[in-house]
Amino acid sequence: MTTVVIPNVLKDELQKFLKKNRKADLVTTYLFYLEKKFNVKPVLFAREKTIYQSQEDLVKKLEEQGKLWRETEIKIQVGQQGVNELTKKIYICPFTGKVFGDNTHPNPQDAIYDWVSTCPENKERVGGLKVKRFFVSEDEEVIKNYITKRKEPITKIVFSSVVTGKLFNSKAAVISDFLNNQIKPLSLMEVPTQNRFQIEENFLAFIQNHLDDTKIAAFFEAISSMEEFAPFTSQWLEEEKEEAGEEG
Repeated sequence: MTTVVIPNVLKDELQKFLKKNRKADLVTTYLFYLEKKFNVKPVLFAREKTIYQSQEDLVKKLEEQGKLWRETEIKIQVGQQGVNELTKKIYICPFTGKVFGDNTHPNPQDAIYDWVSTCPENKERVGGLKVKRFFVSEDEEVIKNYITKRKEPITKIVFSSVVTGKLFNSKAAVISDFLNNQIKPLSLMEVPTQNRFQIEENFLAFIQNHLDDTKIAAFFEAISSMEEFAPFTSQWLEEEKEEAGEEG
């Protein structure tokens, strides 16, 4: 027969659990024991309606299947042109040379007013207020003087979440966002009795292997040998007798 040895650390955990859950039956208590012994931390991935043994198992499986993140190349444009070859009219700050083009800014005239009214280099005052003086030009040759060559865009590799489509700077950031927003922790005790979600095949095999009558009986024998658990083991025996009587 299978023999179960319960270490003191797990013994203390079982005592705390049973004091808090005095009506817990043998199987529920055994599942709690398995959870602690094997450090099982089930998680539900609701998108796939599947329960995994741990978030590490889930992440590993999704990465293997290419369902968690993808490398994506993006281009980053450095700076914005105030004037380009299509500009027909420009508004110029006489104090700084700041320029707004009619095709590069949605409201260039409002923009130049705002700029000169707050420009630190503008020392001209009328009635104590900064003057809103600026230049306007539609001369092609003047406009050409303000056209500057844009820097080439920077190409960068980032990572996109397969689940949400969001972009992240690193794989670690994708995984962190996934774990924070896409999974729900469960207890092992909740898993075998639920029927809404499927259980990942390796996790299901683990549960089926340990939810064996012989192993449960060995756990009962081990816990029955400890005096502190006597009230609970007696209760389980009574429940078993009552069930047997009802079946008879």
